[in-house]
Amino acid sequence: MQEAGNLKAKRIDEIWCISVNDAMVMAAWGKDLHAIGKVRMLGDGSAEVTKALGVELDLIARGMGIRSQRYSMLVENGVVKVFNLEAPGKFEVSGADKMLTQV
Repeated sequence: MQEAGNLKAKRIDEIWCISVNDAMVMAAWGKDLHAIGKVRMLGDGSAEVTKALGVELDLIARGMGIRSQRYSMLVENGVVKVFNLEAPGKFEVSGADKMLTQV
């Protein structure tokens, strides 16, 4: 969670983690990662936010339902300034280390 402090040092007001899960899963995940108070863990159980962003991933055939692609974004006053969408199966552009170079 050091990255959270580094982002806050760059004047990032809030850090959100949105996942197609329910609030209870997100709370447990946040607790396990020691993210409580640093990262706002948000459940998008019906994938409404995910679909609105156009990053839904249909895994119904695999029995996993609608999921979300991995991404990060920087939003300033309601305007998306940076959007980093990962290629399938990758973790190269959506991490906090990348975002630190973009703020």
